[in-house]
Amino acid sequence: MKDYLERIDRQTLGLPGMRCRDITPIFADPEAFSALVADLCRHVRSTDVDLVVGIEALGFILATAVALRLGKGLVPIRKAGKLPVQSDQLELTVVRGQARRLELRAQALEPGTRVLLVDDWIKSGTQIAGAVQLIEGQRARLAGVMSLNVEVNEVTLALLERYRFHTIMRNGRVLEAEKLGYRSLKTPQLESEVMT
Repeated sequence: MKDYLERIDRQTLGLPGMRCRDITPIFADPEAFSALVADLCRHVRSTDVDLVVGIEALGFILATAVALRLGKGLVPIRKAGKLPVQSDQLELTVVRGQARRLELRAQALEPGTRVLLVDDWIKSGTQIAGAVQLIEGQRARLAGVMSLNVEVNEVTLALLERYRFHTIMRNGRVLEAEKLGYRSLKTPQLESEVMT
């Protein structure tokens, strides 16, 4: 197991029945943070990406580090009411029926721009799917999705089959070394195991 993964706090106060992890201790350690970003970017060529797009809030932190490592700019996707400019907006329903609106600055992405979408931990996949809609709504191309972990379910499965993913873990379990930065997970098994 990679040393930085030991810094993930698994004893968090999430919603009842939710598996929550706090990855901020990785960010607090410069060596651990650097190692995480290096692993995530291992199979990403900077020539394949024009811009990095990060999702509020912890996704901003990881996306900023990835953008700097790749030498690319960063465009944020914000939550409702945070952008002081005209924006493209998308309403979605996230965990436990909570409504959320995502916003992307209008014309932030030129048509054909190759985007690497970054979030910290993909749980239900609803937020990532919404971000993809905003990106593609501006006629940009999704070059890949990056996250420390992706939980495999019906929503994320559709994304995994369509886009290139760069992750360290799936369903909270470390991927085998040869799968780090995998190009896609063609028809992975849906897993419902409880993480320990």
